[in-house]
Amino acid sequence: MNFSVAINTLNAEHWLADVLQSVADCQEVVICDMYSTDRTVEIAKAFGARVIYHERTGYVEPARNFLLSQVKTEWILLLDADETVSQDLKELLDKIAQENKFAAVKIPRRNYFLGKFMHAASPDYNIRFFRKKAIHWPEHIHSTPEVNGSILTVPNSQDLSIEHLANDSLSDILRKTDTYTDAEVKRRAGKKISLLGLILSPFVRFLKFYFLKKGFQDGIPGLIFAVTKAHYKFYTLAKIYQFSSRNEAKNHRTRST
Repeated sequence: MNFSVAINTLNAEHWLADVLQSVADCQEVVICDMYSTDRTVEIAKAFGARVIYHERTGYVEPARNFLLSQVKTEWILLLDADETVSQDLKELLDKIAQENKFAAVKIPRRNYFLGKFMHAASPDYNIRFFRKKAIHWPEHIHSTPEVNGSILTVPNSQDLSIEHLANDSLSDILRKTDTYTDAEVKRRAGKKISLLGLILSPFVRFLKFYFLKKGFQDGIPGLIFAVTKAHYKFYTLAKIYQFSSRNEAKNHRTRST
């Protein structure tokens, strides 16, 4: 394959061997590790990947641009450490790279929850294949890349999708929610939170994932999944409100003295 694979890692030993096996025929694999304490680096080196390091930042986006700058080829496939790709998808991406008509490619991703494929979270389209000089990744959490040029969208099919192997437990989701919403507060501090918004925004998020995206087809896991999405929205808004309230109280005390 005439492109490289770039992967950010932190204690990613669980799925990493499967991921690296799926891209073993690519020109280069570069792993940017945030000083893992498990066997992540050992596994990466066993598969011949080039390992570089970045400080721990709590979430991946601040390390994206650094990782991409270290890749040697023009075209890059960016994967998470729990995502695999099929031979059909690699061959399609290789053809796109050779034709060189686009700056980036949106690829569908298949997601799982509680051991079940999630209709409500699939296809989850992401820009994951691109020319190195055409991309810039904002460093705030859950950012999407800035692309200089046209974007091609891969048709939605199982054979042409990224397979997201992660099957997080509810405890994992709650832990990540707490970490990620802290980062959301840093980015959105100062936003006004109303009572109506605090009620309606999470409810709309639930409706989106359970009805609009057909989460009801996934049974009880689909219901729980939609609730976790609503909870994330509520928790984010509540933390922003808390941050603003504390700042207002602090400013009031300062003026009073």
